Amino acid sequence: MIFADRVDAGKRLARELAGVFKQNGVVLAIPRGGVVVGAEIARALGMPIDVIIPRKIGAPHNPEVAIGAVTQDGTTFFNHSLFAFLGLEEKDLTGLVEEQKKEIKRRMILYRGREEYPDYSGRCIIVVDDGIATGYTVLAALRWTRQKFKPQKLILAVPVAPRDTLDRLEEEVDQLVVLETPDDFYAVGQFYRDFSQTTDQEVIQILKERTAQQA
Repeated sequence: MIFADRVDAGKRLARELAGVFKQNGVVLAIPRGGVVVGAEIARALGMPIDVIIPRKIGAPHNPEVAIGAVTQDGTTFFNHSLFAFLGLEEKDLTGLVEEQKKEIKRRMILYRGREEYPDYSGRCIIVVDDGIATGYTVLAALRWTRQKFKPQKLILAVPVAPRDTLDRLEEEVDQLVVLETPDDFYAVGQFYRDFSQTTDQEVIQILKERTAQQA
């Protein structure tokens, strides 16, 4: 399955999610691309949308190698099996973790105007991204959401992800909605005809539009 773009992926996910629950739901999207996907779900299902901003922690000398993630409250999740291979200890990553915590705060204020959330406790929450590769940031988002809001139902909805990653994430949620689980997975972008970068301004505009429509 190839998606035209993130809007197309969001519409397809929305069709799969229709009827999952009728009310009291909220979409928590992972910026930036996940917000475009999540907006289509929120629009189709008549839900509010908000953002959740976990950040990948890359290896010190190779930032593209994901070795963990950090959440809004500073909680970290690491792939400790990589630590021995790379000759690392958690203390070696203190500076990188602090950098990502500052970036999370910056984006929360940029996108939302504040760090505090409304009370989403006990609601059905759909965590959305535009695709998953290693799954560290999504894992962080799911665990943070479960701990923070204790949702009535926690759903992970993504257009595409590799099967082995989903096997690790499935136990974290009450329901998993994924449109494509290819065997030959290299990168999320290979499943989109248009995977151009989503800008900060697009994220801000989407959140403003959905807030106005919900008012």
